[in-house]
Amino acid sequence: MDIEFATWREQHASEIIGESPQIVDALETIRRVATTDCSILITGETGTGKELFARASHRASNRRSRPFVAVNCAALPENLLETELFGHLKGSFTGATNSRAGRFVTAGGGTIFLD
Repeated sequence: MDIEFATWREQHASEIIGESPQIVDALETIRRVATTDCSILITGETGTGKELFARASHRASNRRSRPFVAVNCAALPENLLETELFGHLKGSFTGATNSRAGRFVTAGGGTIFLD
């Protein structure tokens, strides 16, 4: 591991442990794409650290000063997913007593992680 990569890792991904070639490769990929404006798809089994990689990407990005918003989509009832992500206006449906900003608005140009 070179000094430049080790420094980057300490600054942006210190909570990701492991030195396997797969982890190092994934970190190198995050390092390369974090400064671009592209969307990133992180896949893996439950408990493999997808959110850790998403947070590392956010910290290394030009969006780092803006919010990081994590959404556990599995915990949201299907009928509330749209409102949770996109928000709603007061009175737009039965029970909407207040307007509510969605998670995309809350992220405000930062990063939204849909798990």
